[in-house]
Amino acid sequence: MNKLEPFHLAFPVHDLSEAKEFYTKILGCSLGRSSEHWIDFNLFGHQVVAHLKPDELSKIKTSDVDNKQVPVRHFGIVLEWEKWHEFSENLKQKGVKFLIKPYIRFKGEVGEQATMFFLDPSGNALEFKSFKDPSMLFKN
Repeated sequence: MNKLEPFHLAFPVHDLSEAKEFYTKILGCSLGRSSEHWIDFNLFGHQVVAHLKPDELSKIKTSDVDNKQVPVRHFGIVLEWEKWHEFSENLKQKGVKFLIKPYIRFKGEVGEQATMFFLDPSGNALEFKSFKDPSMLFKN
């Protein structure tokens, strides 16, 4: 697999101090640059930027996947298998309320993957997932 370059993602929040607390204390992000209107976070080596823009936030819309209501608009990281398990346990210990609790999809099958969904304080949906066999990420 080729070395992946970091991605950049900007998203709206209703309160920068809440976002800072959540992304640093709950997700373990380090801080980058900031202003009174935005904050850069290092999310597992990727640059995500919270912009103070409450009017951009909208109600979550979902789609049925495996009989679960998955937020259509979401972002997150694909972690290594063991890292995902450590991270999900850490989130449970911190009392994160999951939209979709950590579970394994396609257990024992091709494409076996771990996934979980939760919201940040502004209602942005995040998914963290992992593939037991990383080469399955883009297989159909």
